[in-house]
Amino acid sequence: MSGTIYSLIPPILAILMVVMTRRVLLSLGVGILSAAFVLHASLLQTEGIIESLTQIALTIWSALKAIFVSDGELNTWNVYILLFLLLLGMITAFISITGGSRAFGEWAQKRVKTRVGAQLLTAFLGILIFIDDYFNALAVGQVSRPLTDRHRISRAKLAYMIDSTSAPICVVSPVSSWGAYIISIIGTILATNSITEYSALSAFIQMIPMNLYVITAISMVFIVAAFNVNLGSMKTHEERAIQTGQVIDPEKEVLGDLKQDLPVSAKGTVKDLLMPIFALIFGTVTAMIWTGYKAIDGEVSLLLIFENTDVSASLLYGGLFGFFVTVVLFFLQLSNQSVKIGLLPRGIVEGIKSMLPAIYILIFAWIIVDLISQLETGTYLAGLVEQSDMNIAFLPVLLFIIAGLMAFSTGTSWGTFGVMLPIAGEIIATTNPELLLPGLAAVLAGSVFGDHCSPISDTTILSSTGAGSHHIDHVLTQLPYALIAAGISIVGFIGLGLTGNTFVGIIIVGILLIGFVFIFRQKSNVNNI
Repeated sequence: MSGTIYSLIPPILAILMVVMTRRVLLSLGVGILSAAFVLHASLLQTEGIIESLTQIALTIWSALKAIFVSDGELNTWNVYILLFLLLLGMITAFISITGGSRAFGEWAQKRVKTRVGAQLLTAFLGILIFIDDYFNALAVGQVSRPLTDRHRISRAKLAYMIDSTSAPICVVSPVSSWGAYIISIIGTILATNSITEYSALSAFIQMIPMNLYVITAISMVFIVAAFNVNLGSMKTHEERAIQTGQVIDPEKEVLGDLKQDLPVSAKGTVKDLLMPIFALIFGTVTAMIWTGYKAIDGEVSLLLIFENTDVSASLLYGGLFGFFVTVVLFFLQLSNQSVKIGLLPRGIVEGIKSMLPAIYILIFAWIIVDLISQLETGTYLAGLVEQSDMNIAFLPVLLFIIAGLMAFSTGTSWGTFGVMLPIAGEIIATTNPELLLPGLAAVLAGSVFGDHCSPISDTTILSSTGAGSHHIDHVLTQLPYALIAAGISIVGFIGLGLTGNTFVGIIIVGILLIGFVFIFRQKSNVNNI
């Protein structure tokens, strides 16, 4: 049943379970079992139940094992990401113990006077850290959380702002892990279709204003911050935060939050938060440059460095450096008796425990993504594009929708890039080459949109983790904003496709965003609470 409509059953079932039960691990577990059953549906008809169940169990075990060991070697990408999360949890614990979070909150409270200012600062940080989406989500969360908590901004709102700036800014940044990956695919597409009027890099740069979802999603973050637009269940979270000071639902387990209150040093300063974060950033960026440089044979350029960088290893090295600096600051306070040595093992244990829920969800998500890949769900959806017979002017909007469905179903925007970009390039190059760049931009836009909406997406999980939000609360509160941004983008892509003019698409998006402000600003009264 691979590559057929039945391949859609597992992701749809998992997503419906998430929405109905709000129990992530249970829902992902059901999705995993259903994917394995669909993969071996023919065995259930021809073999005995025992043999079929054995094969299903082996398939799930193989997907789990592949997370840690692939082709007989350690799967460094996944393992390093998990280790980085553990390091981040420990860094967070020690920043709290040394009083860095408390001091930063007090410092920021004196300078950032309003909830709007705290949200705008978070949005700007999300744009400034454009190197990698994983790093963006976790780093921005660590810096912003003390400030947004002080201003009674719900963690769900923080998670939305992180998620809606991290992937969108990375997908249009040529000097990022995303940009390097996309440019390498574009280069292959241009070479395959003998297109020589622009290079892969110049094509990528020209596509930036054509990515209407990025423009819409990032604009909406600033609109939501400035005009306090709270849609759907976001209003409930924001009202609770303002009225009670509870930035999370106390009855739900959140990702990346310390499970127990740790002693906090009264002598901590802002540097006890900023120095570990700066060390984390410096260590990660330096490691990305170094690993990229080492992987290049011949002429070296910044673009080539980021194209060849080892992101997961760089995150691990940056995390180790950040943790080292954090422990040094802890021992400096130990010397003046601000903290006790017994807090060292306790901080490590509590930091690790804080990240375990996120790690469990991430592992389950990786398993279901592996099984969905075996089911060729993405290939089936991509085939719908090739079989469609429609006006070529509507191809960008169709590619946006299909890419969005694929990323939503598979939980991976990068996987969608890899499948959909070559297919889109081949279709457009043979029909109307003038729409090549808008079509490829639509694929990128749709992939980010689908990734935003998918509860099994690793970037969605890490945005919840960075914000310290309950995962499903983040998914459900972000969904209305992402759907509205997608709707605005769809109208923009229709205008772009019909006219072939990028400026027309941007103007349409701008007008609709103004309409969004006018309509929803009138309905948002949380500021008056």
